[in-house]
Amino acid sequence: MSNVNIKPLADRVLVQPAAAEEKTASGLYIPDTAKEKPQKGTVVAVGNGKKDEPLTVKVGDTVLYGKYSGTELSVDGKDFLIMRESDIFAIL
Repeated sequence: MSNVNIKPLADRVLVQPAAAEEKTASGLYIPDTAKEKPQKGTVVAVGNGKKDEPLTVKVGDTVLYGKYSGTELSVDGKDFLIMRESDIFAIL
């Protein structure tokens, strides 16, 4: 788990994406240019929610999100996504 000093506001969630697959199921290595962006990650920080709409995800949850969800940011050399909770499809 990452110890990052970012506090999302309202219904926003900070997610650390899972690492992209390095190999196919049959063992072939995937070049960087062909790697799919992961659509799964770990929640590392959550906002306070909106009035009458508390957040349902919590820090430590593994979540699935849309392929183009969130805004990418890099902090201390680590990549994160910040997105609205509504961009998250499911908790795994």
